[in-house]
Amino acid sequence: MHDFLVREIINSDIKKEILDIGYDKSYVHKACEKFEYKNIKIFNITSAQANIIKQLALSVGCDCATNKDCITGKAESSNCILGGSLSQLKLVASKLSAQPFGLKQLGENLSETLKSPSTLQPFNPSTKIVGVLNLTKDSFSDGGEFYEYGSAIEHLEELIKDGADIIDIGAESTKPFSQPVDDNSQLEKLIPVVKYAKERNAIISIDTRSAKVAEECLKLGADTINDVSGFEYDEKMPEIIAKYDAKVVIQHSKGTPENMQDNTDYSNLMDEIYLSLKSKIDIALSKGIKKENIIIDPGIGFGKTREQNFEIIRRIEELYSLGCEVMLGISRKSLLNMPDKSNEIKDIYTVALNTLAVQKHVDYIRVHNVKLHKQLLELTSEVIF
Repeated sequence: MHDFLVREIINSDIKKEILDIGYDKSYVHKACEKFEYKNIKIFNITSAQANIIKQLALSVGCDCATNKDCITGKAESSNCILGGSLSQLKLVASKLSAQPFGLKQLGENLSETLKSPSTLQPFNPSTKIVGVLNLTKDSFSDGGEFYEYGSAIEHLEELIKDGADIIDIGAESTKPFSQPVDDNSQLEKLIPVVKYAKERNAIISIDTRSAKVAEECLKLGADTINDVSGFEYDEKMPEIIAKYDAKVVIQHSKGTPENMQDNTDYSNLMDEIYLSLKSKIDIALSKGIKKENIIIDPGIGFGKTREQNFEIIRRIEELYSLGCEVMLGISRKSLLNMPDKSNEIKDIYTVALNTLAVQKHVDYIRVHNVKLHKQLLELTSEVIF
């Protein structure tokens, strides 16, 4: 009897594996699509739509999970999960264009979703580093260190030297249970530092929930506004962003810093984050903010438990189909479970976690230790995960 030798392939570079067995080079790009598998969730469709999608999926060799009552028409609506190889899902998207009940639009949406970064795509170190500069007395990791102008400028220079692509400057702590800081107090700290930063031609993000603070800093040349409330704190914020044609980071947060850790219950964590960010993107677009100017952030530590934070990191790619750049901020946060450790120790573990973020093609990582993360990107630029 022949003893067959069988092993599972873990290598993410499936193209190389296929070519190594002598496959036809001229067709390998299409073959790769047959070896990449995706599960796509489609929200709130009718039973008729669900049944059509199910049949189309089966016709190309993949499948679609729906509510059990869709087959009888008892379910008025259902979410469904469409799963298969990339090539099969592209066929489903194409076939939907000839279907009734508005499914042509779904086919177009599905085609766009399938253009998101491939899970089998070789590592590409395009992630940008956002360096943190806190002009506060009570930030969770370095409160008070850079509160005075002199120390703030010294740290700003260090961030530039270490290779930060963007410097995120804030004068209001938003750690759990922190209290708001009034606009004038924020501006008193921010204005001189922002002026200096622009003289150094630094790309600047302003960490604020206030539309007034945002506008004054944008007047001075700030490039991005990082609103951890996701427009919840100040309803004027989207109009200000649009007025100055600025970039904006829209973060998911459940509640406010004062109370966000009091309610961390989710019926479906990633669904709720996804749908909340989608609604905020729609608000931004309706106010005139360009899609390419929107960055989304799932809000690690903002109304989430430690376990939920790790789930977000594992599943961060599920947010890519929103069509916006993605930022992840895990630096020195409580998910590390190191309340008594030094920042130097926390930075080492932060880098370890951010390796996953870079591997998953996250566009921006917001960090305190820029130098260490710059070294990470330089190291991994020579590696294919």
